[in-house]
Amino acid sequence: MASVLVVEDDQFVRSALIRHLTEASHTVRSVGTALEALREVAHFRFDVVILDLGLPDLDGAEALKMLRGITDVPVIIATARDDETEIVRLLNDGADDYLTKPFSVEHLSARMAAVLRRSGAGGAAEAPLSRVIQVGGLSIDPLRRQADLDGAPLDLTRREFDLLAFLAGRPGVVVPRKELLAEVWQQSYGDDQTIDVHLSWLRRKLGETAARPRYLHTLRGVGVKLEPPR
Repeated sequence: MASVLVVEDDQFVRSALIRHLTEASHTVRSVGTALEALREVAHFRFDVVILDLGLPDLDGAEALKMLRGITDVPVIIATARDDETEIVRLLNDGADDYLTKPFSVEHLSARMAAVLRRSGAGGAAEAPLSRVIQVGGLSIDPLRRQADLDGAPLDLTRREFDLLAFLAGRPGVVVPRKELLAEVWQQSYGDDQTIDVHLSWLRRKLGETAARPRYLHTLRGVGVKLEPPR
């Protein structure tokens, strides 16, 4: 089972989360402020953090940026805010997933399970790949989880690497978005914005844009493919 840090200042919600997670055999620590969360992450290893945005000392969005400065632990945002722009911004800032309050314990369990599958060793995107993949100037080593572009190492997040490796293992093949969600995110459903955000990050690191693609090509309404520049 997982080691979970709950960052929530509402004592009622916090107690309910602790009870549910403990009953599910997870190890749980909890705090009520952003600064306490940063101290916990600095001193203990967690498998996932559940982060409320409405914290008393620091907005959760700022806390997320600070967390990302010291750890790549998966973070699930728990928020009463449902503004699309803010959700995209949180994903851009490093959130792995988000839940809009109120949510059921079953929904939380499903999202946690998906995040833990994605972050665990032997994730779906790397399981079928055991050799170094070469696509044009891209070199991807799934076992070492390292990617280079024209000989220079790429600084990729875990999810970015998984997405790139999955597409590179199928060069020239248009992969439907539903397949990406199922294989890379381990979800049977989800928001296309999640894929778009990660594709945007990858394009930036590959030195391209959606308007002027080199490796990553999106076919509207169909899917995404990776192929060497022509």
